[in-house]
Amino acid sequence: MNSKLIDLALALLPALIVGGIAFYFFNLHTKNEEGRRRFLLHKENQKDTLPLRLQAYERLTLFLERMSPGNMLPRIGPVSDSKEEYVALLSRTIEQEFEHNITQQIYVTNECWQVVKAAKNTTVALLRKTMASESITTAQEFQQAVLEKLLEANPPSESALSYIREEVGELFR
Repeated sequence: MNSKLIDLALALLPALIVGGIAFYFFNLHTKNEEGRRRFLLHKENQKDTLPLRLQAYERLTLFLERMSPGNMLPRIGPVSDSKEEYVALLSRTIEQEFEHNITQQIYVTNECWQVVKAAKNTTVALLRKTMASESITTAQEFQQAVLEKLLEANPPSESALSYIREEVGELFR
């Protein structure tokens, strides 16, 4: 009986080895096929979403350019001599344009969206901080002071634009 068990084990051993190897290769093949299908699906989705993502980056770039004080101040002149009213108008304009582009956040990375929001908030803060200066009394003086500050440092939107350029570049690598 002991001999029959040994003979049976010796007879089954090659079958178990062949079965194990077959299982290993079948499993490997299944994983490769799954990876290939995922790659093809990703590639197909990329073909559909890439134009939408690029359009989102374009719209955010336009928003950042339009809210840059160097571009916005000449485009939106003061309606009165009050610096407070002028800053309120500029802030409202920035907020309206931001709200108009808020849906673009679903097409860009979270980091990119955070950078755009930070640029918007920093720009509004720059406008309000400049307005708070006691030496500035009119809207025209406010305009001049903001433009002079821009000569000293880049506007907040410039770093956000740089980030967008880098992120778009990553799409094509």
